[in-house]
Amino acid sequence: MATILLAIGLVLAVEGLALALAPNRMEEVLAFFARLGPERRRLLGLAALAAGVVLVWAARLLGA
Repeated sequence: MATILLAIGLVLAVEGLALALAPNRMEEVLAFFARLGPERRRLLGLAALAAGVVLVWAARLLGA
């Protein structure tokens, strides 16, 4: 449970930092994603999911 809370906290911190430091750039990124087709967005989402699972797995192996 602590790992899940840590992960959610880290995601919120990174997202909040991006919005606080570069709100205009975030609008450009969102517009870019809106122009992509659903299949391309789905593949990007699956790639992000896989990368996240690998990072969590690696962190757990390292004792986090």
